[in-house]
This record gives sequence, structure tokens and C-alpha cells, in this order.
Amino acid sequence: MSNKHNQQKLSSARFSESTDAFVEAFTASIQFDQRMYRQDIQGSIAHAKMLTKVGILNESELRDILDGLQQVQNEIEAGEFNWSIQQEDIHMNIEARLTHLIGITGKKLHTGRSRNDQVATDIRLFIRDEIDAILPELKRLQEGLIELASREANTIMPGFTHLQTAQPVTFGHHMLAWFEMIKRDVERLQDCRKRVNTLPLGSAALAGTTYPIDREFTAKLLGFERITENSLDGVSDRDFAIEFTAFAATLMMHLSRFSEELVLWSSAQFQFIDLPDRFCTGSSIMPQKKNPDVPELVRGKTGRVYGHLMSLLTLMKSQPLAYNKDNQEDKEPLFDTVDTVRGSLRAFADMIPAIIVQKEMTYEAAKRGFSTATDLADYLVGKGLAFRDSHEVVGLAVAHGIQTGQDLSEMSLETLQGFCDKITEDVFEVLTLEGSVAARDHLGGTAPNQVRAAVERAKAYLMSF
Repeated sequence: MSNKHNQQKLSSARFSESTDAFVEAFTASIQFDQRMYRQDIQGSIAHAKMLTKVGILNESELRDILDGLQQVQNEIEAGEFNWSIQQEDIHMNIEARLTHLIGITGKKLHTGRSRNDQVATDIRLFIRDEIDAILPELKRLQEGLIELASREANTIMPGFTHLQTAQPVTFGHHMLAWFEMIKRDVERLQDCRKRVNTLPLGSAALAGTTYPIDREFTAKLLGFERITENSLDGVSDRDFAIEFTAFAATLMMHLSRFSEELVLWSSAQFQFIDLPDRFCTGSSIMPQKKNPDVPELVRGKTGRVYGHLMSLLTLMKSQPLAYNKDNQEDKEPLFDTVDTVRGSLRAFADMIPAIIVQKEMTYEAAKRGFSTATDLADYLVGKGLAFRDSHEVVGLAVAHGIQTGQDLSEMSLETLQGFCDKITEDVFEVLTLEGSVAARDHLGGTAPNQVRAAVERAKAYLMSF
């Protein structure tokens, strides 16, 4: 299907000469904004129904417009639509084709609106649709984290600060830390959706319209919860797109940090986990290699989302009211942000529950680095020593352990009593890794039973998602 015969711009009457060919291509957005064809047609259908309700169109004209728009959508989805740079953007391409199909009635569709409020509506519909597609992927990732946390509720590993061994924790507890971060990302996205779901259509070019439009009716048809209350604001701001991209940047920051751990943990130096082969690749010259490409690539893609956020902030920072052509540049960073987030989430949601934890390696690693030193200090406090004095005693014991190559749990009672005579046989109950994690038995702690309780709370949370 072709519409090459319809080459004259619908907005060309004002001009005495044709647009320079380079300028025409330079200023056109159809190369990328055609992605919003569904939203553009959806908005036009609602607008046409509203115009009919208020008496600007009659029922026959409405039927022609609806049939014509359906044919346009069918042509686009069949790959038979001829996109024209001369028609500049998604709106003019669809309107031109519609007018060719149904005649002058197609020209009536634009009554009471402008491309300014039309594109603002399209973008809001697009972001809303993408939010509704991203939320299930976030939930799927959370489900994977819960599954892994439940499976590894008793698995002991070293907890780190400064990437140095700090205290023993359970692997399940560690996974639930990521669950909590993603949970906040979900809440940010849900909150963002509330502000996205606001209808700007009816703002027209910048001042509203003289036609007796019914914006509440249009909003209801399109599922918008509220209507913009200032026409200048309705067409000119893109803070909702910035807010979505800020969510995306925060989410990608979390995924990048998680990726860094997965890369480290899957290395020969850590050997904490094994990533399934389907999420890794090999080396072209080193046959032993198993590269964690998925987490590495997610870590790398985070930078492009940061860049898109900065691009949108910079795009808007110097614009006077109302609409400016600058805003054409909002779509490509927004579209790429959506694609990056959805791809990264899909990869993570598939990968996380398939991770195999090497329990023996995590346990042995937790035994290194004197991870129960704080437990010994707490033990001495319980024996009546001031914490600062306990800290000093344990420091001396650790120094001795470094010299002799012994962990605190490997020292004899006599050796430990040489640092403090308050130490008795029961000290070995707190120096074991199992005793250390079990002692953190409070809400938010790493004890296995607390991990299992947290898993149940997380499941209940997802049920209300």
C-alpha cells in the first residue's frame, strides 16, 4: 500500500517556497516517532468521539474516521504504510493517509487540537503503556529473588564493607537486600505513573481552543485520571518523561551494583556462584573462559540511561513557554531508555532464579577475615567489659590470628584467655558462623528464621502488587 500521491504538506499554505531538502530531513521526526502510531491513533479515536459528542462531527463522519484510522493501523502493522519525511511526523503522516482514504472528513479530525497537545498526549500514553509492561517484569525479578532467598536462607557467606570481610550473613538475607531496593523502584514507578496519567489534549497549541470541547469525556475514554489545568503547561513540559527516566536511572544503578557482585562472585577468585551457561559466553582464544556477559552488559548499559536522563534535563533547562521544536529531541532518549530497561529486566528476571550457589565456597570464605570478631566483642560486653575495652581485646586477638594464621574460632581457650580472663568455654558458641548469624534474630537481621519470615512478607507484598 502506498500513499506517494499525497506528498503535499497539509501545513504548506503559509509558505512561498518549498522546504530545503536537507532541512526537511533534518527537522523530520517520523524516522523514530512512528513508534507511537498506536498511541496516536488511540488519541485520535478518542478525540473524534469527543468531537461527535459535542456536535462538531456527525455520526457518519465519526464512522468514516474510525474506519479510516483502523485501516491506517492495519497498513502500519502489515508493513504496507509508506512513511513520508515530507509529512514530518507521526501525526501528519497518519492524517494525510486518513484524508486520502476518507476525503475531507479526515481534515476535520484536527479540529480543536494541535500537534503540540497531540504529541504530549501520545508520549504520556506511550510511557503509561511502557510502565504497565515494565511493572510485571519488576515483579518477575522480585519473585526470582524471593525464590533464591528462600532456597538459600541457611547458606552462610561473608558480608562485606569496603569489599573486606565484615560479618557473616546468609545468602538469602543478601538477596532480600536487592528485593528491598527493587521494591522501592517499583514504588517510584507506580508513583510516576500517577503523574504521567494526566491528559494534556485540549490545550491545543498553547492557549486552549474556542471549540466547545469536553476534556473530561476524552480523559475518560483514554483512561486518564486527571486533566492538565493550564494549557501552557500541558503542551510544554516533559517533567513526566524526566521522572520516568530518573526512575530508570535509579533502577539501572541497582541492577549495575547487583551485576558487579555477580561478576565478582562468578570469578575464579570468589567462586560463590555459577551462572547458567545460557547467560554466558566463551572466549575466542581461551577455551577455559566462561564470561558473565549478561551482568557485564547490564552494568555497561546503565551509563546510557544516565546519559538519557542528563539529555532530557538539558533539553528542558532553557526552554521558555510554551512548546519549542527542541522537544522533538525527547523521544529518542526516552525510547532507548524504555528498551534498555525492559531488556535488562528480562535478562535479570530470567537469570536470578537460575543461579547456583556454591555453598562450600561461601562458607569457607566467611571463615576467612575474622568475620566473627564483632561477635567476640559483643560477648565480652556481655561479660561486663566496656565496648571500647572489648574492641581493644579483640583487636589484639585478631593481630595474633594474623601472625599465626588462625581464625578466632580456631584458637584454644587458653590462648583467648590470654587476651581477657573473662573468656570462658561458652565463647565458642558465638565464634561459630552458625552462631553468629543465628544471633541476629530480629526484624531486619540475617538469622535464617528472620530470612524465612522476610520471604513470607515479601510474598504477601507481591500478592497485593
